[in-house]
Amino acid sequence: MASTDLPKPDFARNMTLIGHSDIGGRGDGLQLMVHRGYAYVAHPWSQGFSIVDVRDPKSPKTVNYVPAPANTWNIHLQTHDDLLLVINALDLFADVETFTDEKAYYTQSVGETVASRKRERAWTAGMSVFDISVPDRPRKIGQLDVEGVGFHRLWYVGGRYAYASALLDGFTDYIFVTIDMADPTRPELVGQWWLPGMNRAAGETPDWGDGKRYALHHALVHGDTAYACWRDGGLTLLDIKDHSAPRLIKHHNWCPPYGGGTHSPLPLPGRGLLVVADEAVLDNEEDGRKHTWIFDIRVPENPISISTFPIPTEIDYTKKGGHFGPHNLHENRPGSFVSETLIFATWQNAGIRAFDISNPYRPVETGALVPAGPTVMTDRRPGRPKVIQSADVFVDARGLIYATDYNAGLEIIEYGG
Repeated sequence: MASTDLPKPDFARNMTLIGHSDIGGRGDGLQLMVHRGYAYVAHPWSQGFSIVDVRDPKSPKTVNYVPAPANTWNIHLQTHDDLLLVINALDLFADVETFTDEKAYYTQSVGETVASRKRERAWTAGMSVFDISVPDRPRKIGQLDVEGVGFHRLWYVGGRYAYASALLDGFTDYIFVTIDMADPTRPELVGQWWLPGMNRAAGETPDWGDGKRYALHHALVHGDTAYACWRDGGLTLLDIKDHSAPRLIKHHNWCPPYGGGTHSPLPLPGRGLLVVADEAVLDNEEDGRKHTWIFDIRVPENPISISTFPIPTEIDYTKKGGHFGPHNLHENRPGSFVSETLIFATWQNAGIRAFDISNPYRPVETGALVPAGPTVMTDRRPGRPKVIQSADVFVDARGLIYATDYNAGLEIIEYGG
């Protein structure tokens, strides 16, 4: 796509849009990985995942689409060396009677809601492993099946173990699991950890009250520690030296008084810091103002919040429509852009943001780009506003920014801050 044909951003400062793809007509994207010159984009509504050749970032080309199994979504994935790991779970947003109302999805136990309904359709639950030694032609080589709704997020950067949030039968919602990848053709679930009250099958009873959702969204692992975000259940630091039996170091929850949705962690081990984003999950800040926090974790048993990222203010984003607030963070993966002072984040209807945290007590926004709204809505849920909802961000080793949206395709951005 020529630069003159690019959709004009609604706002840009120290960032320039240089490439755009409608991902072969499947403009809905959630997690993306950029690996060996190809973007692997997971779809929330088109199901499956797409592969976009981004070796020429100004002219990205969609080169493949891999459909999901029936009634299944593949909304998150991971790449490392010749492997692509893709989650399998019940396509919850296809259940028009239960989860198309966002509030239902974010304020109640998914496990109990699904279990209370007759299972009228089969789906695939767990994780698929693909060989991507030929980057645009993934070849499935392994499968991990579980009983339950399935997996949500993954973390894998090589080595023997992968990590996931998994909703298994008997649990109220997603828990932390460890996966042995010694043989990628036969991955094996080897360890579990959950917040007390989540294991219904063992007779545990939730004590967090109605309207809250205790569920592992994502855990990012560094060394022997898993930094895990549990939506309305807050943050845990887990010791995973024994992968079969993770051990709690600290559980810290700031909901209430804040509005929960704890979503994405980013440890900065060289500085003893941890960045944590609370996801905005309802339109027009109905769930309250959400923040991205910086914690001092020099003493892991006592994480202390020392600041929050500044809030975008160019316009009244609360009134713009859709979600306004944090979602995902660029995760400093090996082989990508890695920094402990420059943080990239998606802010949903306020686009993509860069923050300098050289002074962790006073983060400063140093760049922003708010992409144009979608021209076509892939999101099938009724009444969704036609505004940008930037979902995920990945920054490659050259410093190029890649971002997905729920409807508006893939953006490729140069940072000039």
